Amino acid sequence: MNWDQIEGKWSQLKGSAQEQWGKLTDDELQEAAGEREKLAGLVQEKYGKAKEDAEREVDEWLARM
Repeated sequence: MNWDQIEGKWSQLKGSAQEQWGKLTDDELQEAAGEREKLAGLVQEKYGKAKEDAEREVDEWLARM
C-alpha cells in the first residue's frame, strides 16, 4: 500500500494508527488525514522522537498495512 492509498482509505486505517500510537487523539489523527509528513510530525511531537525515528516508525507501520 502506498501513501495515496492510505490517504484514500484513511477513515478505515485511522483505527490501526490509533492502536500503534495510542497517545494520538482522534482529532489529531483526523487532522493528519493520512498525510505521511503530518503523521510523522505528530508521532515526533507526542513521543519526543527524532524526526528520522518518527518517519521510520510511520514507514514501518505502512509496510504492515
